[in-house]
Amino acid sequence: SERLGVSRTPVRQALFRLQQEGYVEVLFRSGWRVLPFDFDIFEQLYDLRMVLETTAAQRICADGERVDRELLDQLIAIWLVPVAERSGDTLQVAQWDEAFHCSLVAAAGNAEMARVHRDVTDRIRIIRRLDFTKQARIDATYEEHAKILKAIQRKRGDQAAMLLRAHIETSQAEVRKITLHQVHLARTAALGK
Repeated sequence: SERLGVSRTPVRQALFRLQQEGYVEVLFRSGWRVLPFDFDIFEQLYDLRMVLETTAAQRICADGERVDRELLDQLIAIWLVPVAERSGDTLQVAQWDEAFHCSLVAAAGNAEMARVHRDVTDRIRIIRRLDFTKQARIDATYEEHAKILKAIQRKRGDQAAMLLRAHIETSQAEVRKITLHQVHLARTAALGK
C-alpha cells in the first residue's frame, strides 16, 4: 500500500478478492503468494460463458422473446462497418469485444443470465485481453461478430449460436496458446537468474 500511495484497506480488499478467485493465497504471517494459473478453472469459465452466450443468441432470435433492440443496434453500429472504419486500437477493440458479448446476453432479457455472465466476464477479463495482441485476431473478431449479428438479424438462432460457439472456441484456443507461451517465457527467465 505504501508503494502505491494508498491506504491498506483497498489493497487488502483487492487481495481478498484475488484469493476468492483463486489467484493468490494467504501465507500465515508472511504475506501473499501468487498461485499458478489453473487452466481447469479457465476451461470451466469458458464453458459457462459459451452456454450463456449461445442460449442468449437463441433467445434473441426466438419469436415472442423480450429483446432489447437498442443494445443490438449499438452492436451493429460498432461491428457492421466497412473495413476502413474499423478500429485498430487493441484496448478499444478489447473493450468493445467485452461489451459485445455482455450486450448480447443482456439483450436476451434475462437479468440473472446477464448477472452471471458479467461475473464470468470479470473473472476471465485479464486473459481474454490477450486475444487482441495481434492484428489478425482483431480483423477476425470484426468478421466473426459481423456474421453473428447478421444471423441474429435474420432470426437464425441455431446459426448464431453455432457462430458464437466457434468464435469463443477460437478465442479460447488463442488465449490458451498465448498464456502457455508467456508462462514458458516467465519460467525460462526465472531459471536464467
